[in-house]
Amino acid sequence: MIPLIDLLADVRACTRCELPLGPRPVLRAHEDAELLIIGQAPGTRVHETGIPWNDPSGNRLREWLQMEREEFYDERKVAIIPMAFCYPGKGKSGDLPPPSVCSETWHEPLLERLPNIRTTLLLGKYAQDRYLSWDGELDAKSSLTERVRHWQTWAPEYWVMPHPSPRNQLWLRRNPWFEAEVLPAFREHLQSRHR
Repeated sequence: MIPLIDLLADVRACTRCELPLGPRPVLRAHEDAELLIIGQAPGTRVHETGIPWNDPSGNRLREWLQMEREEFYDERKVAIIPMAFCYPGKGKSGDLPPPSVCSETWHEPLLERLPNIRTTLLLGKYAQDRYLSWDGELDAKSSLTERVRHWQTWAPEYWVMPHPSPRNQLWLRRNPWFEAEVLPAFREHLQSRHR
């Protein structure tokens, strides 16, 4: 098995997809990381800077986590591995879905090299579809709202949340229980297990 540093270099050199802005894989990982964040795919600002979550979505995410930028970007604490590593392009109502080739090609080898992950935060439907197991009343067809409402089904290993995009402002207004119940529970979990 090649070391993580070499695997990350391979991922960052990946050119498998034809993309409107060209390839620029954005991710962060270190063997010591205990928190893994799996989101959707970089937006245009992240593509330009090469820094994950370096946009309004990232500002909201750090607020949710109650983390300063320095801690959030400490690879020894937080691994950031999106469902797709490059900006996928624009669709009718936002960015295109993340191409599955990224997660199918790279996630398993990356996760094999992250032995200390204790908590995985799944942001949005694409990450949840890939990583959640289904039983009982919740299945793969459940809405994101139902998944987040039943977050305890997968915690503490997986925590499910909506994507922190400004596009989800309406969802947050319609579901005040998320900020009142889920975020405090997650913050308490982070405090007790990761700091």
